[in-house]
Amino acid sequence: MQVTRRQFFKVCAAGVSSSSLAVLGFSPTDALAEVRTFKLARTTETRNTCPYCSVGCGILIYSLGDKSKNAHAEVIHIEGDPDHPVNRGTLCPKGAGLLDFVHSPNRLQHPEYRAPGSKEWKRISWDEAFTRIAKLMKDDRDKNFIAKNDKGDMVNRWVSTGMLAASASSNETGYLTQKIARSLGMLAFDNQARV
Repeated sequence: MQVTRRQFFKVCAAGVSSSSLAVLGFSPTDALAEVRTFKLARTTETRNTCPYCSVGCGILIYSLGDKSKNAHAEVIHIEGDPDHPVNRGTLCPKGAGLLDFVHSPNRLQHPEYRAPGSKEWKRISWDEAFTRIAKLMKDDRDKNFIAKNDKGDMVNRWVSTGMLAASASSNETGYLTQKIARSLGMLAFDNQARV
């Protein structure tokens, strides 16, 4: 019987692999019979809205953690929400890459402040950030508020500051945002959906 070089290598490879796997206790039938557990079986599902654009696609965020107090759950999977009326489970490339955005080391998670003329950003607390924003808004409103126009008509306008609202908010949130901005006298008010 004449054996070619290729046939010889095939026979040798088959013999070595079958004998070494059997010695290690590996049986292909047992491995194929094993049932894999679903990777999202122990996760917590949270519904949310994609933050990227004005479409407002629904997303499902799956986090894994032991749910104990002060324990941080890690987001392990993000997908489109099939029950959402806008996207019905589909996501664009930016929405499909949300998991990378969540785990990015460059993601800003705390407010920062850069003083005028400075090149360095300084980390501040949320209380400091909200207090600073409120103080600057009040100072600007007190300085630039127009109560009456040239004819003496009551106008109550604040034209030096504007507001850009989030487009992925609900109708109720948009309504409240509009009421707050208008009650302050802001005329420049827009929504991200139009930008």
